Amino acid sequence: MYGLQGLIRRNIVNTQTQFERLGYISSNFANYNTTGYKSVRFEQMLDENGYLDGAVRTNCSNGSMRRTENILDVAIQGIGYIPVTSADGDVTYTREGSFKVDVDGYLVTNDGFLVGDGIKLPANHEHLKISANGDVYVYDLANPEQTKVGKIPLVTFMNPEGLKDVGYNKFAATENSGEPLLMKEHDNFRQGFLETSNTNVFAGVSDMLRLNASMIASMTLMKVVDGMYEKSINLRS
Repeated sequence: MYGLQGLIRRNIVNTQTQFERLGYISSNFANYNTTGYKSVRFEQMLDENGYLDGAVRTNCSNGSMRRTENILDVAIQGIGYIPVTSADGDVTYTREGSFKVDVDGYLVTNDGFLVGDGIKLPANHEHLKISANGDVYVYDLANPEQTKVGKIPLVTFMNPEGLKDVGYNKFAATENSGEPLLMKEHDNFRQGFLETSNTNVFAGVSDMLRLNASMIASMTLMKVVDGMYEKSINLRS
């Protein structure tokens, strides 16, 4: 009886772990069209007692570049994250570079986070240029001389996979990721482009098919064990 109960318990726990992995795969599919999204993988392991365990890993590889021609769009080609600051002063990090200008003239993310510590654009500017190193220039037809108004910072981490996903395509530094390191010399920004999601649809479909087969096997085993358990009860009654 104890052996049957233990087998049922282990199978239930393992099936729940498989459902958790399925959730991460589904999230990757749901964010396939999310700019700068980094896919997540659930690495599954079997411990010595036969229980499934897993670790969540973020795939930090680059997505491809998509041209938009929007002067406020910025893609990162290579490593790095852009620090953005909330209204409460909390700093998080993103690779989602579809920016806009708020009512006060500041360069912000789509959900209103300041880019860096705050880059304010003059109200009378006509053109905007973002250099590969992050320098932001404005100019107009009456005065074609460029004026630098700020710089989009770019930081990196010793272990980017250790960053904590805080939602809305933003990450927070953790002890595991290490502190952000400012990249002073780089040419990673591409104005007029956005980075697409790095979700691999074909690999995701393959993982889902294998996971589906595994879950069917688990449910079949559950039915067999449940039948054995029921027969053992009937024998005692």
